Amino acid sequence: MPIAAESQSDHLLHVLYTLQQQHQHISNQSINQVAAEFNLPISQVIAVAEFYSFFYRSPRGRYHLLFSNCTSCGYLATGKNLLLALGQRLGVVAGETRADELVSIGETSCIGMCDQGAALLINGLPMVGLDADRIEQAAQLITAETPIEYWPAEWFYIEDHIHQPGLLLENNGSPGDSLRVALKCGANETLKKIQQSGLRGRGGAGFSTGKKWQFCRDAPGLEHYVICNADEGEPGTFKDRVLLQNYAGAMFEGMTLCAFVIGAEKGFVFLRGEYRYLLAHLQTILRQRRQSGLLGKQILGQNSFNFDIEIVVGAGAYICGEESALIEALEGKPGIPRVRPPFPVTQGYLGQPTVVNNVETLIAAAHINLHGSDWFTVIGTEKSTGSKILSISGDCLSPGVYEYPFGISIQQVLDDCGAANVQAVQVSGPSGKLLGAADFKRKISFEDVSCGGSLLIFSQHQDLLAVNRNFANFFTHESCGFCTPCRVGTQLLKNKLAKIINGRATVDDVAEIKHLGLLTNQYSHCGLGQTAANHILHSMENFPDVFAGCLTDNSYTPQFDLDAALEDARQITLRDDDAAHLKN
Repeated sequence: MPIAAESQSDHLLHVLYTLQQQHQHISNQSINQVAAEFNLPISQVIAVAEFYSFFYRSPRGRYHLLFSNCTSCGYLATGKNLLLALGQRLGVVAGETRADELVSIGETSCIGMCDQGAALLINGLPMVGLDADRIEQAAQLITAETPIEYWPAEWFYIEDHIHQPGLLLENNGSPGDSLRVALKCGANETLKKIQQSGLRGRGGAGFSTGKKWQFCRDAPGLEHYVICNADEGEPGTFKDRVLLQNYAGAMFEGMTLCAFVIGAEKGFVFLRGEYRYLLAHLQTILRQRRQSGLLGKQILGQNSFNFDIEIVVGAGAYICGEESALIEALEGKPGIPRVRPPFPVTQGYLGQPTVVNNVETLIAAAHINLHGSDWFTVIGTEKSTGSKILSISGDCLSPGVYEYPFGISIQQVLDDCGAANVQAVQVSGPSGKLLGAADFKRKISFEDVSCGGSLLIFSQHQDLLAVNRNFANFFTHESCGFCTPCRVGTQLLKNKLAKIINGRATVDDVAEIKHLGLLTNQYSHCGLGQTAANHILHSMENFPDVFAGCLTDNSYTPQFDLDAALEDARQITLRDDDAAHLKN
């Protein structure tokens, strides 16, 4: 049987995933099989298999656990190192597989469970509410080789935590209503509604949705495509997880509406690998829509309206949240961002005109077409119409999803979620802005504090240097390595930050880290590198005392402690006399 027939679809990422599930890794033999099946160079298949962090070229355990290292849902969130505790309990080192291949553990970037407490993925399933007791019980179940389906169900129960519904979250609608309005009004009038609503992309960039659809519609091409970017990977962001679980029908309706406007017959949802557990749920909704005549051939009886949607699941790459990297992944290549221009609206998937919108944007478009542009513009601000759905986590009583009209103050959000004694708020994740109390009166809007969808809250007891170290590690890990400013810059920033944290930095090091940050932001190829230094630069600007308190009075200090580095040699030679130490 061909490999592709055994997987969920014949997409390269799915086939590689299927083979990994069968063999616990992607072997050279599997690489050769896939290359022959897809008629691809072996080098391309290897490049894909080695690009994504959820693909492994050496065997992983039958129980494979990846702890989130996010500041909100990470393994240190409880104050104890849960990853270390499990490793010691099971006799396995992080990043390795135990000799009997029963278990392997490691860490990964944020898995979108920031409102659920400390969390991990076990064989791709999210396990939440971790604490020392749960880790001990998990160790016992693994040792007994208990199948995961027999583990306590409550460990895998993901609560939605919608605390503040608004314009979109209170209006789920009935399947097909927006499409029927579109067919009645026509494509031109539908596009006009989207344009008049002032809807802007909810992923953070804020580009006009109506203009994007117009540009794609007018671009020449053999085919036009619609892509839903469901690859939210910014640490602290989980709103799309809730939307996919509860409002996927509206998202699919928005995609179909866009297809009607731009003349597309094919669409894709690129689902982040951390949300693979939602795939069956999403496929069920797609089947229901096909059965109801809302997808497929002759939608709602219209002979010329043909459109269907395929879901492609990623394999762990934050960079694929960038739209051109996402398109590369869809084309079966490593998710390395393209040089732009040209932009996807003129040359996107397979070189054809393509609209890429995120989950929230497409849901909003479906509702705007159904209810009218005035329904949307009556709330928000003049330049930021409608509402914004936020992921709130960190030091607050009620983490979860909140929807507000644009123009809400940061302080109001903090009050609503029960955040007290707040030191700082990280807006839009590590790539966004770190704001202090002086900025809490500012408004969430495109003209003031633009927000892609998350607020990470840090109280006074949090160590902001440790937070910055976590963010610096994230960007270093997630850099695709394509361009030197990002590949090298993120590593240098991490090293310089470590020097500050270790108390070995001077004022000259602070000046250098600022210079490095500006160079990385200015010269990097894509948005990852262009925002990778934001958290450090904003921290230095808004919290200078945090950094100043760690500086030495010396004019120069080495980046590492050479005498400490010789400790292993002293132990081996059983020496600890003065001559075995470097003099200051």
